[in-house]
Amino acid sequence: MISINSKHITKSIAVIIMTAMLFSCGNKFEEVNDFLSDKNLPIAVTKNITSVYTDSGYVKNKLDAKLLLNFENRTKHPYQEFPEGIKITTFDKKGDSTTITANYAITYQKTKISEIKGNVVVFNHTQNMTLKTKQLFWDQNLNYFFSNKKATLYKLNDTIIGKDGFDSNADLTNASMMNNKGTFRVKEN
Repeated sequence: MISINSKHITKSIAVIIMTAMLFSCGNKFEEVNDFLSDKNLPIAVTKNITSVYTDSGYVKNKLDAKLLLNFENRTKHPYQEFPEGIKITTFDKKGDSTTITANYAITYQKTKISEIKGNVVVFNHTQNMTLKTKQLFWDQNLNYFFSNKKATLYKLNDTIIGKDGFDSNADLTNASMMNNKGTFRVKEN
């Protein structure tokens, strides 16, 4: 027995009518795209997204977000915005992973630079290191983090504060804290 959901039928009919209207008016895809861009509207809105990116059979990263606004219709600076927070887990070929969580993120498609802000936490699962800051920038081409905002790096026995920011590779194993202070455990011979 086939069950027909009236909500599904209503949505399907609405999509068919909207598609017919777009084509019957003679609008081309570019015209619709320009209209959305001029009105500062996204070309797509996605809720509760999970995206897994693989390369050569390896999972490279996994992204979870409550809301994705896609503005890739912009000519000069296409971007994707995550206004309700983001969680990204990156994996290397050995299976080591780093997780980034924050309240907001925006990724620019052409430069592959992301601004991540609002309760930013970066956690290296293998090294058991955590970085906390208000804002960071992630250069995805170089796999590199940087910021001029205060940041705190927690290691197993050390806590380092960069009062003027930091820069680091994406797994935090080569972090440089700017204008730093902290607590270090030193073993003397």
